[in-house]
Amino acid sequence: MIRDEFRGGKINLEKTHKLLEKLDIQCNYVHVKSIFKDNDRLKQGRITIEEFRSIYRIIAHREEVVEIFNTYSGNQKFLVEKNLLQFLIQEQYILDMSQNIAFEIIQKYEPIEEVKRAHRMSFEGFIRYMGSSECLIFKPDCGRVYQDMTQPLNDYFISSSHNTYLISDQLLGPSDLWGYVSALVKGCRCLEIDCWDGSQNEPVVYHGYTLTSKLLFKTVIQAIHKYAFLTSDYPVVLSLENHCSPSQQEVMADTLQSVFGDALLSDMLDDFPDKLPSPEVLKFKVLVRNKKIGTLRETHERKGSNKHEDNPGKEDEIISVAGLPLFKKRKVKVALALSDLVIYTKAEKFRSFQHSRLYQQFNESNSIGETEARKLLKLRAHEFVLHTRRFITRIYPKATRTDSSNFNPQEFWNIGCQMVALNFQTPGLPMDLQNGKFLDNGGSGYILKPQFLRDIKTQFNPNKPPNQSDPVTLTIRLISGIQLPPSNHSSSNKADALVILELFGVPNDQTKQQTRVIKRNAFSPRWNETFTFIIQVPELALMRFVVESQGLITGNEFLGQYTLPVLSMNKGYRRVPLFSKMGESLEPASLFIYVWYVR
Repeated sequence: MIRDEFRGGKINLEKTHKLLEKLDIQCNYVHVKSIFKDNDRLKQGRITIEEFRSIYRIIAHREEVVEIFNTYSGNQKFLVEKNLLQFLIQEQYILDMSQNIAFEIIQKYEPIEEVKRAHRMSFEGFIRYMGSSECLIFKPDCGRVYQDMTQPLNDYFISSSHNTYLISDQLLGPSDLWGYVSALVKGCRCLEIDCWDGSQNEPVVYHGYTLTSKLLFKTVIQAIHKYAFLTSDYPVVLSLENHCSPSQQEVMADTLQSVFGDALLSDMLDDFPDKLPSPEVLKFKVLVRNKKIGTLRETHERKGSNKHEDNPGKEDEIISVAGLPLFKKRKVKVALALSDLVIYTKAEKFRSFQHSRLYQQFNESNSIGETEARKLLKLRAHEFVLHTRRFITRIYPKATRTDSSNFNPQEFWNIGCQMVALNFQTPGLPMDLQNGKFLDNGGSGYILKPQFLRDIKTQFNPNKPPNQSDPVTLTIRLISGIQLPPSNHSSSNKADALVILELFGVPNDQTKQQTRVIKRNAFSPRWNETFTFIIQVPELALMRFVVESQGLITGNEFLGQYTLPVLSMNKGYRRVPLFSKMGESLEPASLFIYVWYVR
């Protein structure tokens, strides 16, 4: 096959890149270009078959993988099935398997037919296996829904966004349907819709009292309907920040019913509920979160009657809304037609833990601003845990974050807050943690909270070391980098590369460690450094790998990152795929590591 490509003589850079990809060798164009230049002896921009072979070896035959292969093949040219099986059991921690798995891996990855027929694996097959998705750090089992989905909604962390309609800043930026679509595609299950009176009795969505552009409420609901269950089957909660007059709220109610039809949950699922239904029971359902008038029973009895009022809004229950901090609060009344669409997610003002303990109903949820929530977290963490055990609690960014910046969600997950709402449009550490946490359980947007955040008798307090801790000792050998993105300051393919390993979790577990700097090498930096973490509460811990290029004057430059739950990490030789600041895959850029942990 390779000879055919050289029938017409030498080949250029583009053809070289294509040929490497044809051979299943993933490569970054910038790195291929630099290596091509080094191997093009006559400097004419074209290479011979021999020069191509040496480029291939530089890219594909990574020394650190050659060493592993030689160890298990006894320095022979091939791995026999028995040797491969030994490698899989000893190094990759693949348990419960037969000789069969080695055979299957050979069949799948060995490119040389006669070697495959002999039930052997050449180094060419081994590097293709090591570079495959089977050797990624994220456990494949966590990539599907594997948790118990039959517990009440308040027992789950729920992927939630704040001001979902904004795609830049909070004051002047555009409102865009893309905000909703991209959040849903990322598995977000709780969307915020800021509704205001529009002209011609058509409610609009935008950030009130600001110059952000406006979207029709109807258009937003149609877009949500289209994309709601593309990524996940589990329920979507529409959290309405409702500033509309009663007559336009009736229009909203009509729109919700006509667009979602039967998918809209508009009545109780059983007659005398005392706890929230489960995500399983609510599959493909849309729930409305808003203020509500009266009880669930009264709503049920009104089913089918005309909810449109002649003099709407004479109800005495009111919503209090705050625009930006510069503005006074204004009162809005709730229309019965909209109120009756609120079943299990009634928005209720948070007064105090004691008040909630005495009076809050199972279907009432609170929204608490990050500043107030942080105070409560510092002073009354255990009470906060007991509160989130019973009631859905939504945390949202403070209003002064007009640049759409985010807070660190980890501190609120630590106390069991179900809906920690972030500005999905703003890349950076908080969204990396959000995306990393919700990789788990099949990216379904629902993650079952650990037992100690659901237990009636829980003594858990994230600020204090647990009494009956079951700590994990996690060891990571950071071996090398694979085709890392070059620094922006490099004219070729170089970077002064270092890796930071950051652990997020309860305050006691938060820590970071970093490698030394490897100068002028983004293509294949070798660190071979080992890091150990003792993690007291592994169920809440996330590991974030950050690759940077050292900058002595301007500070370090971010090159890529990957975040995942500690308990979703695969053991053995693993590849850590890297993502850009904006969350795009940087394939084939990755880290090559060895992971083991004991509990």
